Amino acid sequence: MTDAKADGPPARTRARSAEDREAMRERLCQVAARLFVDQGEAAFSMRALAAEVGCSPMAAYRYFETKEDLLAAVRARAFRRLAEALESVAEGERRKARDIGEAYVRFADENPAEYRLMFDLTQPDEGRYPDLAEAAAAARIGMSRYVREMVEAGVLEGDPELLGYVFWATIHGLIVLRLAGRLPKEPGFEVLRRTALGALMKGFRAGR
Repeated sequence: MTDAKADGPPARTRARSAEDREAMRERLCQVAARLFVDQGEAAFSMRALAAEVGCSPMAAYRYFETKEDLLAAVRARAFRRLAEALESVAEGERRKARDIGEAYVRFADENPAEYRLMFDLTQPDEGRYPDLAEAAAAARIGMSRYVREMVEAGVLEGDPELLGYVFWATIHGLIVLRLAGRLPKEPGFEVLRRTALGALMKGFRAGR
């Protein structure tokens, strides 16, 4: 008769352990993004992160070997969630450029710490973190896909990749100004966003 203990823990226990590990990784990433924004890269440390989360520094290092690995993972996860948010809009039957722009703004509003970290000026070498490079590329594609479709349909005129970057830079610039508290209450973020994107659409419209 086979000893049940020799077969290891039940599948449900193993699955729960995997879920617990993923939950801890997610918790570390969420807190790391906030601490990075609050303290800056120079002051941010794995020890401070562990204290905030309520675990030992060694426990944090079991999930991420270095601080740089952790921050790269935070960025990759954020870019991946952004790409998913944009993709969910692109799959709709009545998608519009405005809908994609609103999904992008909504992501930034709901994830301000992660958004700041995604575009912080001290970026890691993506050659060391292919997962981050892939996630960032997916977000960029999601942001520019509808622009490419409008060019192909003859609505807009120009190089789709170039136009995509122009639209992206415009929305991103307004978001950063708002996060920094540099936008006036009047006319306000939404008026500025609609005006800027409307001007771009008019300027790039085919046969203008």
